Amino acid sequence: MPRPKGYSINAAPSDESGDSEPLIENDAVPPQCCSARLNLAVLMFFGFSVVYGLRVNLSVAMVAMVNTTDSTPGQNHSTVHACPLPPGTENSSDPFPQPDSVPQYPWNSETQGWLLGAFFFGYLCTQIPGGYLSGHYGGSIFLGLGVLGTAVLTLLTPLAAQMGSYWLFALRVLEGLGEGVTFPAMMAMWARWAPPMERSRLMTLSGSGANFGAFLALPLTGYICQTLGWPSVFYLCGGAGCLWGIFWFLFVADDPRTHRRISKEERDYIINSIGPQGTGHGWSLPLLPMLLSVPLWAIIITQMCSNWSYYTLLTSLPTYMDNVLHFDLKSNGFLSSLPYLGAWLFSTLSGVVADSLIEKKVFSVTNVRKIFTLTGSLPSAGFLIAVSYAGCSHILAVTFLTLSTTIGGTSASGVFINQIDIAPRYAGFLLGITNTFGTIPGVVAPIVTGYFTEDHTLAGWRKVFWVAAGINITGALVYTIFGSGKIQPWAVTEEERTEAEKQRSRSIST
Repeated sequence: MPRPKGYSINAAPSDESGDSEPLIENDAVPPQCCSARLNLAVLMFFGFSVVYGLRVNLSVAMVAMVNTTDSTPGQNHSTVHACPLPPGTENSSDPFPQPDSVPQYPWNSETQGWLLGAFFFGYLCTQIPGGYLSGHYGGSIFLGLGVLGTAVLTLLTPLAAQMGSYWLFALRVLEGLGEGVTFPAMMAMWARWAPPMERSRLMTLSGSGANFGAFLALPLTGYICQTLGWPSVFYLCGGAGCLWGIFWFLFVADDPRTHRRISKEERDYIINSIGPQGTGHGWSLPLLPMLLSVPLWAIIITQMCSNWSYYTLLTSLPTYMDNVLHFDLKSNGFLSSLPYLGAWLFSTLSGVVADSLIEKKVFSVTNVRKIFTLTGSLPSAGFLIAVSYAGCSHILAVTFLTLSTTIGGTSASGVFINQIDIAPRYAGFLLGITNTFGTIPGVVAPIVTGYFTEDHTLAGWRKVFWVAAGINITGALVYTIFGSGKIQPWAVTEEERTEAEKQRSRSIST
């Protein structure tokens, strides 16, 4: 029986079949190769690569920015090394020398923790407004300006550090304000651009730029710090963000209806497969039903728990490599980046597999999201616990850290794109909400890590890894019990519900 024109996975459920998850049939689907939707995913991929490069560069540069030869007033004891120093470095007064003209600062562990967490204070504030405005106006302007503004501010990092830690803290907060709109804007754009059968692969491809950016930025930052001095890191990263902004504003449109280079076949396919949910949500929102939505709270709690371990490693892994394992700065950056290479590959692959399972009706959308969330969370937590007992074994520590983050990448096709399943029209706003809560660990985790590891002992780092693993497991269990991939009743307007009923009636009559 042929589908009526415009039928989509986002069609409103009827009262008697509210638990069903309708699937579109795979008729004449325009190829993805060289398509406008794939080009958008690739541009987003590079955009988020830049975003995460701008975010994590301070994590590695911090090792070079801090003058470890200056003693903090009141500290009369010598530094205790958790693991033995490599041969030939025991008497080295400064393991990361900088050019004579490059300043270094006497920031203690607590100050470094606050500086590494400062970004997320700003990042928290613009998630929800960014998602709301992107859902109403379209996300391209907000994503583009978010990356470009952060890049410009990054250029000012050496000046802010020279003026003092408080100025650098304030600058990082402003950078967080700029980046806060980027992920909600991405989700709002995919609500208009991603056909339901391609959601997982398109969104994981674009979002995996974050892991790829971390993979590139961590070793390059270490190399640049030792060869050109740490200020060059921020000049080069900021320049890359400005360059990306030019391409973004030249080639991107908010909606397939307004894209200047899209084919008619692809435009009709996207619009018909998404249906009426692929439009802006207007100014009004069903706030009370959202507040009472159990599937939405499942996403919120799970993302908070998962992000704790992610942000712990993202901001503190270079410090662990330096203070505990004593890798030199170049090796530090490279080894810190290995987990994100694996996460990039696994998240991209998981999107293809998830779409295939949904398209072939092997599992429902709900089960696919839960399976990928569990497989990304439980083994990842297990390897984090293994790291805490790896001791001073460089090989074991790096192997377990890499496996933990690599396997964690499969969650990209689970809870992290679930907002667009339960409410496509409000996906940008919902991501703003979930990311706001999910960013809280980005503020708290580096500070907690700083307190746990103040004495640079293995016992302190063991607490860091155990806490991260336990929180991760808790989130996975919550999502398994309460998560859903079904479009929620509050996400459907009465007009859409009426139209869906008419279409079903016509289908039955024929």
